[in-house]
Amino acid sequence: MPADLSARRLLAALAPAVFVLLWATGFIGAKLGLPYVEAGTFLALRFLLVLLLMAPLLLVLRDQRLGGWRTLGHVAVVGALIHGAYLGGVFEAIGRGMPAGLVALIVALQPLLTAAVVGPLLGERVGRRQVAGLLLGLVGVAVVLSDKLGAGVGNGIDGPLFAGFGLDALAFNLVALLGITLGTVYQKRFAQHVPLIGGAVVQYVAATLVVGVPALIFESNRVVWSGELVVALAWLVLVMSIGAVSLLMLLIRWGEASRTASLFYLVPPVTAVIAFLLFDERLGPLALGGMAITVVGVALVVVRPRRAG
Repeated sequence: MPADLSARRLLAALAPAVFVLLWATGFIGAKLGLPYVEAGTFLALRFLLVLLLMAPLLLVLRDQRLGGWRTLGHVAVVGALIHGAYLGGVFEAIGRGMPAGLVALIVALQPLLTAAVVGPLLGERVGRRQVAGLLLGLVGVAVVLSDKLGAGVGNGIDGPLFAGFGLDALAFNLVALLGITLGTVYQKRFAQHVPLIGGAVVQYVAATLVVGVPALIFESNRVVWSGELVVALAWLVLVMSIGAVSLLMLLIRWGEASRTASLFYLVPPVTAVIAFLLFDERLGPLALGGMAITVVGVALVVVRPRRAG
């Protein structure tokens, strides 16, 4: 076997797990930087830095430019949903005290929501396996939230509804879930075959408007520059917004997209482990059990059983 072919196969085998690990660190990057800047301002800075790096490439890579206002509009909607609503909701939820592992868990319900609600609207059949996965996923999230509720009320302390966060954080997390679900479906229907760089630039322009305008109106826009914030921005810009997306495109080119999707259900526990190691962010035994139930539920929806023979 040629050495280059062997190396490519090894890289293809490792890339899905690397992608999931990188995706999980996105939640950690948010938690690392949010003590020093408000969520909308943080995201606007991130998106602007990505645009500064990627937009100049369109001056020399003419084949990466988008053509037609309709295509531009579709790609902008995808950016507003996936980068604006999804990331905006995630950052706001974490900024309002919700544990990064729990935020990752709720948005990981995206395959379940797609299979149960969006799929039938598009004429796709929902099987018993998906129904069972949906029910397990919802039960798991309910268990996790009940554990946080039990720690947040009834203890003689006046505070938020849940331990460390309130319903506003949960609402933003649900906005993120809807954003990634609708954005993924919309992209598959209207903006699937667009140039990678040109599409990313338009998406980040739209996302910057979605998070930047409310930030200018409702936030102080104060940034406390620190080593942690610089590290978080550098990681989210270079590794997440550019590196992880490029790796995903490489996986799709190699035919590994289904394998990557099957590993997405590992993101919540990986995020929870990293958050525990870096921030001592703890989930109780009941919450961990609920997370395990949800992981199994998402796996039932995402992982397709192998056919015999």
